[in-house]
Amino acid sequence: MKLRIVFQVVGLIAALLSLMPLIAADFWWVRIFDFPHLQLTGFTLLAIILYFVTFNPKWINDYLYITVLLGCFVFQCSKILDYTPIVGLEVLESSSQVNDEDRLKIYTANVLQSNKKNEKLFDEISERQPDLIVFTETNDRWMNEIRIAIGDDYPYKVEQPQDNTYGMLVYSKLPLSNTSVQFMVDPKIPSIHAQVEMRNGNLFQLYAIHPTPPMPQHNDMSTDRDTELMKTALMSNKSELPVIVLGDFNDVAWSDSTELTKTVAKLLDLRIGRGFYNTFHAQYFFFRWPLDHILIAPQFFHEESGTGVNFGSDHFPSYAYLTYEPARAKEQKAVQPTAEDWRQVKDQMSEQGMEEFGEMPDSYRKAVESLNK
Repeated sequence: MKLRIVFQVVGLIAALLSLMPLIAADFWWVRIFDFPHLQLTGFTLLAIILYFVTFNPKWINDYLYITVLLGCFVFQCSKILDYTPIVGLEVLESSSQVNDEDRLKIYTANVLQSNKKNEKLFDEISERQPDLIVFTETNDRWMNEIRIAIGDDYPYKVEQPQDNTYGMLVYSKLPLSNTSVQFMVDPKIPSIHAQVEMRNGNLFQLYAIHPTPPMPQHNDMSTDRDTELMKTALMSNKSELPVIVLGDFNDVAWSDSTELTKTVAKLLDLRIGRGFYNTFHAQYFFFRWPLDHILIAPQFFHEESGTGVNFGSDHFPSYAYLTYEPARAKEQKAVQPTAEDWRQVKDQMSEQGMEEFGEMPDSYRKAVESLNK
């Protein structure tokens, strides 16, 4: 009897915590439960399996309990199903014959500002030879070490070192233009914007971001993070160039805020149909989820991707080898935002009194206005 109660408590706690993000609130203690969704799903499955050990078919309570638990498990799986091989690829594989000048290698790493280990990181960069690298959590010490280790190979750079764990560096073998350091929401939280010229002469727009997480030591609310994601999505939506958005989003791939960002930005997630690519926490196997993201325009196709070496940070690096094939872009169209999506953007942006609603296309504005009537 006691064992039965233990299973019931474990199962119900896991199920209820996984449902917490359904609450329409930006408080950190609500949004934080987006993160361990994989772990909570595993707990629910374990509770279902173990409960059948003590299941009594004569008790109506057992049927009610297991029905509720199975329903929660189905919901939990629906949130993460896209990141398994069960579904089709959102970013298709590259063509068999692609010129080298149409290839692009991207690498991003949250180095952990206090981390003093860098040898494995620089060895992997030397081995992979990415064309573009984004480093986050970089202060002056990290910037100097990076300059010494790889600076000569990356003549184009944008550097914004800071001591508040939000410093950011962009190093590139490819020419950068129209570069800027933006403080889109918080005057202490930078993002880096640049146009990158590929070897084939075509440009793409880069947005490198690292918003604050919904954690009490950083920010009691998720509003700042979600607002920066939405502002980035709006810029991507309006861009005349293909866009790549990457960095530490401090948000997981299956959250409503990241999914809305991808949809409004009209970008693709190369993980869909391939895997979770969990980048955090590198030092604790059981507590891992995907915080670092590379979202790409439909003009890009997948050649190789994954997570990098454990070099002492709390994040694994992530990388993507892409090919630029604009003639095939229609094969993998991004999901178009609906009027309801735009209303969510409007609601999100209005929380801080911003006027980005004015950037909404007229057709969507009319649709949102009709929804509000």
